[in-house]
Amino acid sequence: CRPDGTVVSGPLSGITLVVTRAIDQAAILVAALVEQGAVVVEMPVIAIVDPVDGGAALEEAVRDLGSYDWVVVTSSNGACRIVEAISSQGLTFGDGDHPRFAAIGPMTAEPLLEAGLPVDLVPNKAVAEALLDEFPVPGPGGRVLLARAEIARSVLPDGLRSIGWKVDVVTAYRTMAPEVDPGLLDRARRADAVTFTSESIVRRYADLAGGPEPVDAVCIGPISAAVARDLGFRVVEADPHSVAGLIDAVYNLARS
Repeated sequence: CRPDGTVVSGPLSGITLVVTRAIDQAAILVAALVEQGAVVVEMPVIAIVDPVDGGAALEEAVRDLGSYDWVVVTSSNGACRIVEAISSQGLTFGDGDHPRFAAIGPMTAEPLLEAGLPVDLVPNKAVAEALLDEFPVPGPGGRVLLARAEIARSVLPDGLRSIGWKVDVVTAYRTMAPEVDPGLLDRARRADAVTFTSESIVRRYADLAGGPEPVDAVCIGPISAAVARDLGFRVVEADPHSVAGLIDAVYNLARS
């Protein structure tokens, strides 16, 4: 049963899971897990906030969006910020007069697709290296707008430039570490498993928990999975790298 005494049933009945996503992004995952009978400990370990410039650089880039051949987003946060900037400026695109969009993984593509923006490239694996493997070579003067977090790996911009693209990197958002209630952290440590959707979330949670507690982790993709393994977690990786894949991975863990 849940902490309020409600009796639940389902394939995840009796399983307690920690959801560590930012509070404004966790609703779909939490609802799906609860519907299947799980007890969920919601403990957001990062918060998504505006960049230092308040989003001015992103707004400026979007005003000039027609000059780019591709817009690349590496997280659902970046995708949401791109959609918000396009919407705030009232931009609409006819056939052939907009850039192509690329997203690392289906979860990242969702905000673009929901806004009616076609996503032309989603690699099979949700990592920068896979996107680079599938990215086309540029024509003369080819330009890419890369919207991402303030702190991120350099693999993607460096790789795109190495094959000839001119890349403008714009900070779409920052992550901050909110305060976590000690009682909530204690509940999280005693859960059956913890879910991770990014590398930064894995590191922040491990710092708070003092290590891999609980030891079982369900990770949305290979980067978060690799970091979790390095920190001592026993990892199940989602396939596909999406919320649906994450839930399937939780099922697999529950049955093991």
